[in-house]
Amino acid sequence: MKKLFTYFMQGLVLVAPIAITVYIVFLIFDFVDGLLRDQLASWFGYAIPGLGLVVIFILVAALGLLGNYIVASPFKVLSDRILKRAPLLKVIYSSLVDLFSAFVGKEKKFNQPVLVEINKENRLWKIGFITQQSMAELGMEGMVAVYFPHSYNFSGELYVIDSLAVKSLNMAPSEAMKFVVSGGVTQVN
Repeated sequence: MKKLFTYFMQGLVLVAPIAITVYIVFLIFDFVDGLLRDQLASWFGYAIPGLGLVVIFILVAALGLLGNYIVASPFKVLSDRILKRAPLLKVIYSSLVDLFSAFVGKEKKFNQPVLVEINKENRLWKIGFITQQSMAELGMEGMVAVYFPHSYNFSGELYVIDSLAVKSLNMAPSEAMKFVVSGGVTQVN
């Protein structure tokens, strides 16, 4: 009976992540598709699965396109004027803009994963991402800025490290981030 329970638990470990992922994706799809399901069904006379999702995607993309050209530019000018008068808000806002653009913007910053020797005596290493190649503007020649994301969290720490203690990792940045954020549980490809 004990072996049967052990096999059941092993099967659960194999099946549960897949089942939960499929279920969550289904719930999200059903929710988004359901937002316009009744309206679209009344227009066409019958429900078409997935049509609500497609319509919402097209509407949001069109809104993003229009917003980028019509709303974003005037709003950015107005917000810059306001932020120039409130120095504390400017620091917070610009830091957040830089952080989000580092992850998803055109200027992705977390694209150079590295392995850093933190403690030579105990051979302790951490995986991070170089965000600045040179700290010379701060009077720290030969140093680099390395961001270390926390595992199971969307936060991290920034260290300024001697460039000699940094090794480049031959892996995709997304794989390195996934490995760190998962606490090292994710298999590296």
